[in-house]
Amino acid sequence: MNETEFLNELKKMNINLTQKQIDELKTYALFLLEYNKHTNLTAIKSLEEIYLKHFFDSLTLNKIISFKPNDKLLDIGTGAGFPGLVLAICYPQIQITLLDSNNKKIEFLNQLIKKLNLQNVETVHNRIEEYTKEHRETFDYITSRAVKELRIILEISIAALKIGGSFIAMKSSIEEELQAAKDTIEILNTTLIQKEEFNLPNNTGKRTLLNIEKKHITDSKYPRTYNMILKKPLKKKE
Repeated sequence: MNETEFLNELKKMNINLTQKQIDELKTYALFLLEYNKHTNLTAIKSLEEIYLKHFFDSLTLNKIISFKPNDKLLDIGTGAGFPGLVLAICYPQIQITLLDSNNKKIEFLNQLIKKLNLQNVETVHNRIEEYTKEHRETFDYITSRAVKELRIILEISIAALKIGGSFIAMKSSIEEELQAAKDTIEILNTTLIQKEEFNLPNNTGKRTLLNIEKKHITDSKYPRTYNMILKKPLKKKE
């Protein structure tokens, strides 16, 4: 997918970028390719794949989210900034926190944010479960793109979401994970309110977006320790 094809596909989702945003994304892509030569950030090595599998893929969130000014979004396990930094460029009216435990990726993001002079985004180098314990009921949205199993990522992050906020999981195939997470979703006082399945342009990959809404305040005992989450999935009492 070249830049023109990318912009045309975005228009189909009612996303119309300014020239400034188009230029910022191009700077992002070129900087990522150059940085990736000495620091492994992504397996994707071409400009066309970046536009398709990073930029376009990140913006498919538009299918289920309508951002309001000053919304706060936390992108957990952001890696090289997907979807969080792409959203920061394309939705300057919202506030975004990029969280990752890999300091090399955070350093890349810091350099890029400075290069683009973005004012609506911050980075955090921390483990998800530690950060969410310290920022309970803070964010309107939490995003997770291909990070850990659904039941795990939901438990370690949900405390940071406001009541009425949405946890958005970005996955490819999801049925097995969704089935395994049914009890976790209920016990954590959340509800799956939307499931959007689609293919990337030219059938280059299947994608699923899950919108999981938080209904009540998260019990202070969650998240449990990471080892406990791994070893003992949440189960409803029979």
